[in-house]
Order: sequence, then C-alpha cells, then structure tokens
Amino acid sequence: MFLTDHFGLSLGALVVWGFMMAFFFNIFLYTATPKKNLILLFSSFIMFISYFSSDSFFSWFSTTETYLHWAVWDLVTLSLILLFAKFIKDQKPTAFYYVCTGLLVNTVLFLAIYYDIYVKYTKEPWILWDIYSFGVNIADFVMIVALIVDRDFLGLVKLKACLSSLLKHKVAHPQA
Repeated sequence: MFLTDHFGLSLGALVVWGFMMAFFFNIFLYTATPKKNLILLFSSFIMFISYFSSDSFFSWFSTTETYLHWAVWDLVTLSLILLFAKFIKDQKPTAFYYVCTGLLVNTVLFLAIYYDIYVKYTKEPWILWDIYSFGVNIADFVMIVALIVDRDFLGLVKLKACLSSLLKHKVAHPQA
C-alpha cells in the first residue's frame, strides 16, 4: 500500500483519538446547550466504540480476511446507527449523513481491496491501492470533522436534496 505500516498504525491511533474527541465534544454539547440531538450523540459514541474496538482487537483478526472483517465491522456500525436513528424521533443531523456515507465508502473500499488482493491475488501495487490508502483515511477524517462541526461542508446534504427532488420530478412527470 502507499502508506507504510508504521505510519498507518499512527494514523489509525489518530483516527480513534479524533472519534473520541468528537464524542466528548458531543457529550459537552448535549449537556450544555438547550438544542439536544440524541442521534448526533449516539452516532459519535458508536463511531468511537467501533473504531476503538476494531483498533484494539486488530491482532485478533489480522488474518487474510482483515479487509473483509473491517467491511463487516463498518456495516455493523452503520446498521446500529441507522437502527437507532429509526427509533429516535429527533431530526437527523447533517453529521448523520456524512457518517453513513463515510462508512459506505469505507466498506466499498475494504471489499474492493480484499477482492483485489485475496481473490484475484494481485501482488503489484496499482491505482486501486492508492485510492484505498487515501480514500479510507479521507473518509475517516471527514466523518470526524462532520461529527464535530455538524455542517454540510462538502455539500453532501444539498446533493441528496437535489437528487431526491430530481427523482420525485421524474416520477411525477414520466416521459411518454
């Protein structure tokens, strides 16, 4: 991969620390402000626990299926967040959409690199490996920032609204 093992471990610890800080920040906001959003608090908690546990137990499942385990780990995390959000009637914060998108991006990248290395037996680095190295880390940092600022800084929510209105328009006015 593009990033070395040592740098990757340090970056992993930084990501776990970032999710922990986002969780602590959201605890503070939840207790100190009148505008309380339980989905934001729970999402930051689940992300911290997920990343902390996957980082801490890495040696338990560092086998050939590591990327597959990480993909399943992210899908379980995403499922917990979506399940919780379904039962809580709070408005979904902007960070919720960023976290869901980031987890999906990471899952796709984990599955792609797993398929490339362990199913196709690719031994030579190529562009997918670079996309994986940068993509997973960028997605992680975007999720951390989103959990802290809870703003649509990349326009993801605007894009979602635009696409959903476009789809509603096409369904309401089908072409003959």
